[in-house]
Formats: sequence, structure tokens, C-alpha cells
Amino acid sequence: MKQIYNPYLPLDEYVPDGEPHLFDGRVYIYGSHDLAGGEAYCLGDYVTWSAPENDLTDWRYEGVIYRKDQDPSNKEMHREIWAPDVAKGTDGKYYLFYCLAFYPEIGVAVSDSPAGPFEFYGHIHYPENIKNGKTLSEHLPFDPAVLVDDDGKVFLYYGFSPAVPLKKEGEDGDIEGAEKLEFSEGAMVAELESDMLTLKEEPHMMIPGGLKEGGTSFEGHGFFEASSMRKVGEKYYFVYSSKLSHELCYAVSDYPDREFTFGGTLISNGDIGYEGNQEPHNMMGNNHGGMVKANGQWYIFYHRQTHGTESSRQGCAEKITIQEDGSIKQVEMTSCGLNKGGLSDKGTYPAAIACNLMGKDSIGKITYGASLKDTQPYIFEENNDLHYIANIGDGVVVGYKYFAVEKLSKVVLCLRGDAEGEIKVSADLAGKSELGSSRFKLQGKEWNTVEIPVKAETGKTGLFFRFAIDGTVEFKEFTLS
Repeated sequence: MKQIYNPYLPLDEYVPDGEPHLFDGRVYIYGSHDLAGGEAYCLGDYVTWSAPENDLTDWRYEGVIYRKDQDPSNKEMHREIWAPDVAKGTDGKYYLFYCLAFYPEIGVAVSDSPAGPFEFYGHIHYPENIKNGKTLSEHLPFDPAVLVDDDGKVFLYYGFSPAVPLKKEGEDGDIEGAEKLEFSEGAMVAELESDMLTLKEEPHMMIPGGLKEGGTSFEGHGFFEASSMRKVGEKYYFVYSSKLSHELCYAVSDYPDREFTFGGTLISNGDIGYEGNQEPHNMMGNNHGGMVKANGQWYIFYHRQTHGTESSRQGCAEKITIQEDGSIKQVEMTSCGLNKGGLSDKGTYPAAIACNLMGKDSIGKITYGASLKDTQPYIFEENNDLHYIANIGDGVVVGYKYFAVEKLSKVVLCLRGDAEGEIKVSADLAGKSELGSSRFKLQGKEWNTVEIPVKAETGKTGLFFRFAIDGTVEFKEFTLS
């Protein structure tokens, strides 16, 4: 049986900030490009992957679609290219919108195919009768998103609105040069000409940021970054990362550029807010993504953090449901993601598809530039073919949701390290529905197996491994039988 799990791309691929779009019967994912163990965001050139809308298990690599040195402002490649978006113009061509790392302009590239490659086209600018045609630089052009409406009108969205001052140079979380820029007070919007390059008006604030949210429906969830726009029926849904950073929220309006009201949270990469939860169920970091409808089902794409840092991010996706009243309930992170149902209760799975990964103590959110490798368990790539969860010590919980259990009697874990103790398996995060346990002792650098007999009820279930051990281990894979 063909299956797919989160992350939906190969484990050696790191495409965060994923914007999914349906073009000609295929879902294309456009995002930034991190590297395994990268010490900064977006160190790679843009790549894209695509899958048939009726088979989201079958992702195909389309290759490098745009290089960072193709922008004339970046010939020396001093800056990374950050979160992009792609839209199909009224002329039938495909336009890639992007920004360079904290550089005040938005670049546009063009292609005849949604799979690229794209060629540099220009920078967003004013017409001659507005600001003498200068390049857009106000309010920090950042994380651009574009909507081509049904009537052919084109709208550009962008913005970066920190709710707290950025840290001073030299501190953890500092990003060079950021403190010198003019940030936006919220999400910005402006209409573009059909050439996808020329502003028809000056941008205005559409949704308030964290410093302007008081007294509005956005209070507590003011705009931070990660603009994304979709039209659903006659309504406009704006997806964004709030001032909390780990969550993607949405706002709704009857118009593409005004009168938005807060809708709610779609997903948090720590499951904060899901069914009232306030304890991080995962190593939290920034978040960015968008919605897409494929084969009749809506999905939200987002990303997770790996390598104990905020700069090796991988794309994930979950099913969402738009209710009759237009609302969308928050969904939880899962391992089954795009799969049609729960994962099979037979076969071998990479440990790195864990959707819940917690140390003994709550970790909160990663600070950019910092590393939690010494204190927390984390997903790690040793080489392209070897991925595992590292630094598993006493009190660590590793969780997977969900499996379609028919007759599960044994779980075999593949581990290495120097440790001894007990592993308990439960069907739930709280550990109330225990399925089995096993004691073990490991020593050395070779991979070994630990068998755990289990008794699991038929139906949908999670699998959570709780480690009560002395020492630390690494966890490569597990086999269900």
C-alpha cells in the first residue's frame, strides 16, 4: 500500500515557507530552501516539487527553479532569497515573487511553466506618476504573496511586523542589518497592474501587527509575517504567522484588500492552542505556509524545525475543513499528514516522522541563531540516507499520530547509544492508554533492536514512546508487526 507521511518530501529535503498552488491538475510547492544543519535561513536556491492533485503521495522533484544570483541586486550572492510565492498572470505566464534577506525590494521572475525555470523580470515599483516610478521599499517588502482575482485584478501582500524590538547585534537571535530597517505596522496590500510589476497605488495596512492590534479582533494574534492569500467562493482568506510566530492564523473578508476580521488559528508547530493545550508538544519555531484545495480536500501547509535550531526546516501538511459558516478549526500536527487515512500497522517507519517530540522540561520557542542540541531531543541528518532522533534521554516522549490498527502485536525500535532503562508505549500523549513496555541495555555505536510486545485495540491510534533511562540514545526507525 502506497503511503505518505510528514514531512511529505524526502527527509533530506528542506523546503519551508511552503506555498502550495494547483496548476493544471498538479499541486506545486514553492518555498524557501534550507540546508541540513544550516546556521542561517534559506541557504539554498529555490527548488520546487509537484504532485498530481489526486495522488499527493507521488511528489516529483522539478529541480532548481531560480538561483539567488539571478537577481541583479544580488550578483555577489551576499543575501539569501526568502519565502516566495507564485501566481499565474492574466497572460498565462507564471510569476515568482520573492525578497532578498532584509533587503527592501521585491523581485519578480517569470516562466512559461509552473515548474520553471524562472528568469528575472524586474522589481516591484511605482508608476511614473507616483513617486516617480521608484522601486517599492517602504514598510520592508518581505514575504510577498500575490492574488490574481477572478476579475483579473492583481493584489500584492507583504510585511514584517515584530511585536518586540529585535535583539542587538551579537545577541542570540540577531540578524545582521535588520535593526536599521523600517518595518511595517501590519500586513500591507496594494493593487498591481496586470504586468505583475507596477503598483497601481501606494500600499496600505490591511491587518494590524502586534503593536497595533489593541481593540481589534486580532488582539493576541497580531500579524508578524508570512502573508498568504486564497479566495474561497466569494470570501478572501488571508493566512499569516502571528506575533507568536509558531502559529498560522487566518482572517476573512468580503474584499481582497480591506475589512478583514480574525478567524482563528489553523495550526501551531507546537500544537499550542489545539483543544486548549498550552504545553509545547514539539520543538517550536517560526511558521509559514498556505492553503490549497486538491481533489476536493483542503489542506494547510506549514513547517517544522529540525537539528535543534530554527534554520533547518521541513515542510508538513494537514487536512483542514472549511465549515458552512466559513470557519476553520485548528488542526493538530500529525505524522500521517497528506495520507488518505491512518498509517498502516505493518511496516518500518523512520523515527524522524515524529509529530510530537518533547524533553522532560518544556522548551518554549527556539530563538533564531541559538541551538537546543545540548538540552533537547532533535531530528538529525547524519547523511542523506541516515536520519534519526538524537539526544534522547530520561523523560523524553516521542509521538506518532495516527495509525489504522487492525492487529498490532509487536513494535521493534532501532536504537544506538549508551543507556539502560525502560521504554513504554502508549496510545496517547498522556500515557494513560499503555500498550506495552520493555527494558533494555545498549552500549556502543552499532544499531540494535529493542522489541516491545503490545496489545492495541482496533481503530485509529497514536503511538507514543516514553523513555525512562540512564544515558542517551539515538532512534533511527521502528517496525510494526
